[in-house]
Order: sequence, then structure tokens, then C-alpha cells
Amino acid sequence: MKETDIEKRVKSKQNKLKKIFKGIEENKKNLVSDLIYQASFMSVKLEDLSQFIMENGIKEEYQNGENQFGYKESVESKSYNTLIKNYTNIIKQLCDMLPDDEKKKAGEDLLKFIASGKK
Repeated sequence: MKETDIEKRVKSKQNKLKKIFKGIEENKKNLVSDLIYQASFMSVKLEDLSQFIMENGIKEEYQNGENQFGYKESVESKSYNTLIKNYTNIIKQLCDMLPDDEKKKAGEDLLKFIASGKK
């Protein structure tokens, strides 16, 4: 089965995050691994939604019946807002799992990861 573009992008982000968390305690590795996957997936989806919003804006037209119409927040904008909150929570959880002596360096690496956006 051929790997999709999304799967490749997620794997790339996973690999970057795994490097940051390679020294994590053994008893936290499974939980961290799951969170890394979710953070990577969300990061890719946030990029896609962000691109859509840049191209199309945050509102869309609607029409209910003959005389009721206007603008509302787009589905993509709502999805982005929900996803960014969840993504932020996962990144915080990941940071909280790091040993104190690794938090500063990992925090800097995570900021670079988050800021990197597209590959």
C-alpha cells in the first residue's frame, strides 16, 4: 500500500518529536508515543486548515430559505479553533512529562518544531 502525503508528513513530524523525547523515562514511553502521534497528526491537519483559511477566509455564506442569508464562521475555522486548543494541550502534556533538566532544551526544540510549520 502506498503511503499518502499526509502519512509522510505525519511521520516526518513524529520523527522530529521523537528526537526531542528520546530520553524520556521508560515507564512514560508508551504514553509519550501516543501523544507524539496525535500531536504530529494535529500539526499536519492544522497546516492544512490554516492554508484553507488563508485562501478562503474564516467566514462562509449561508442561505436558509428564500429570505434568510448572510455569513457565518466557516466549518474549517471552527475545526481549526478546536484543533489548536487540543494540540496546545497535548504539547503541554508532553512538556510536563520531561525531566526538569531536559525541559528547557526540549522547550526550545518544541518551539522550533511548532514554528517550523510546513517542512
